[in-house]
Amino acid sequence: MRDEINSGLSVIYLATICQRMISFSDSHDFDSQHLLALFEQADWARGRSLKDIQRMLAETDVAISAWDGITLVGFGRVLTDYVYRASIWDVIVDVSYQDQDIGKGLVQRILTHVSLTQVELFWLCTRRYQGFYAALGFSDKEQTGMVWDRQRQPPLS
Repeated sequence: MRDEINSGLSVIYLATICQRMISFSDSHDFDSQHLLALFEQADWARGRSLKDIQRMLAETDVAISAWDGITLVGFGRVLTDYVYRASIWDVIVDVSYQDQDIGKGLVQRILTHVSLTQVELFWLCTRRYQGFYAALGFSDKEQTGMVWDRQRQPPLS
């Protein structure tokens, strides 16, 4: 009987440990150092400076962050005119928190954010995770974009 009770308690204890309480926020008001550490995990974001991240946050229209207590575990942001178009940028989830629907939570909170309810089209620029975004309703049939890369162009006069 004692082993059965201990076994039951162990299972409950492990379930509590494995289940993380993730909270989401739309505040820009957090230490940029948290985001710098998160960006260092991704090859597409690695090497960004703290100063640039601070400016990026200040100029971002909507930002959604995911937190495990005081640890930033996910982030995504939007630039928009609030009516016709919004572009989603920098969706990232800490590698040790992936496959827990945090990315899905970030994107869903962006798409349903109160300030973005009138936006007709959300644009997303990525070459990765097409299946993930398609499951959230994004289509890859809208390939109409072009890119101008300042680092690959001669100086404009």
